[in-house]
Amino acid sequence: MKKILFAFTTLMAIGLCATAQTTNDQVDIETSDNVKLEIITPAEPVQETEQEIKAREKRLRELNDDIAFAKASNSMRRGYFVLLADNIQIGRSGYRHYGINTNSNFILVQDFDGIIQYALNSGSSGINGLGGWTGKGSVRNKRIKYEKNGDVFMQFKIVSGHVNADVDITLFHNSKRAMAHIYGGTPITMYGEILPYRDSDHR
Repeated sequence: MKKILFAFTTLMAIGLCATAQTTNDQVDIETSDNVKLEIITPAEPVQETEQEIKAREKRLRELNDDIAFAKASNSMRRGYFVLLADNIQIGRSGYRHYGINTNSNFILVQDFDGIIQYALNSGSSGINGLGGWTGKGSVRNKRIKYEKNGDVFMQFKIVSGHVNADVDITLFHNSKRAMAHIYGGTPITMYGEILPYRDSDHR
């Protein structure tokens, strides 16, 4: 074993005086004889051009989009997901409502259970008391297809004693953005994001 002695010297200067007070603290470290200590100089930070910064940020956005798409498409395949709508259109040529509450406008699929809800909160209570409509039922005839352009297309029905709705969802490639058409009465189109979701009753 060899012993290495480190001496730390602290210099304290007061005003412009030449006098100084010096203190020495000693630390003993024991190490093997064949260990060599080296001083490592930190690498200089890489200087990126504006073009390189933009290219790196673009690659990062694309990577994040790929990850979001993979999560969304996988959740659709597994049958546990929610489409949170941030804008909605009632009727084939109806007015498009933007800035709506995503927590109350959604399509939820939990294996064989499904819920469709829209709530415009437009001053009218609507059927569901939220200015819209809520339908809950069993998910049937579920089909999923991967398009040549990379989109994921899903079809299913939500059926109960009060609901008989056909749902077509398109998840756009390299994104979690999606569009859903709902038929079985007044046509509804929802636009929003698909996220993985598991309700506590289905864990």
